[in-house]
Amino acid sequence: MQDFAIIKELMQEVMLQAGSKRGCIMSNINELLNRINSRYGSMSKGQKRIAAYITDNYDKAVFLTAARMGETVGVSESTVVRFATSLGYKGYPEFQRALEEMVRNKLNSIQRMEVTYGRISQSKILETVLQSDAEKIRTTMEKIDHKAFELAIQTILEARHIYIVGIRSCAPLASFLAFYFNLLFDDVHLLTTNSSSELFEQMVRIDKEDVIIGISFPRYSMRTLKALEFANNRSAKVITITDSIHSPMNLYSSCNLIADSDMASIVDSLVAPLSVINALIVALCMKNQKKVAGTLTMLEEIWGEYQVYENDEINYIDDSINIHYANPEDIGHV
Repeated sequence: MQDFAIIKELMQEVMLQAGSKRGCIMSNINELLNRINSRYGSMSKGQKRIAAYITDNYDKAVFLTAARMGETVGVSESTVVRFATSLGYKGYPEFQRALEEMVRNKLNSIQRMEVTYGRISQSKILETVLQSDAEKIRTTMEKIDHKAFELAIQTILEARHIYIVGIRSCAPLASFLAFYFNLLFDDVHLLTTNSSSELFEQMVRIDKEDVIIGISFPRYSMRTLKALEFANNRSAKVITITDSIHSPMNLYSSCNLIADSDMASIVDSLVAPLSVINALIVALCMKNQKKVAGTLTMLEEIWGEYQVYENDEINYIDDSINIHYANPEDIGHV
């Protein structure tokens, strides 16, 4: 009963703090709109048309180049660029990144589907999707913080208990990470839940000697966010695998592993995050080679003894065998 009293008290504390922190998140998201509103009176007629289009169609504007934006609104490309700089951005690319941050967590499923249909030709679906995934891995390689990666490895190696949380489309990533971590470490907890209260119950004993790895991408899971907040309040180390330094996941993290994801697609593209997770597992194996070798040796014996990977689980048909069917007239005369 004492554990449940602790859970209730900590839940109340989390909820009180969540309001102010979510307010900070919304402030960051609305910064672009605030800039537009504050400068609207001094804008030219063309710039006002751009501002109106962005305000009403932010979900479509985020994917337009400066030239395409100009064509859509009916102004020149240079007017679009001047519009971006008038808002205080260095150029259109920086403005577009700010617009992407505003849109990132606002697209609903229907909008994501509409954007996908607008970006992919029916005749080139395979090529487009594979090229997009390859691009996500490339940009992740360019942007990921190597110091944060090394810090994550060291933090995990020093942790007493390791907690992993990923919900909804991120659940397979969390499960994959937990599967291999169970081969590397003695005390790994994969948090599985249908409600926030279940998360707190599984984490009730987390403390400063432990680490939690949270995985979430747009649209961000509030349950994952609450789990990280809970762990942070208990002084546990927090590692995040997410898509941006501006992700709300990073409010509670001291170590952020950034991997690009496709924010506007019918399905979440999590190829780059999986590659980062693979790299994390390989790096930890290299740091802990003797233990890993011992564990795998023991597992190979178990797999062999219990025929986990034996070929005789499937009875393959030898194509060279000729099957002779009995003549119905001979049945009963054999």
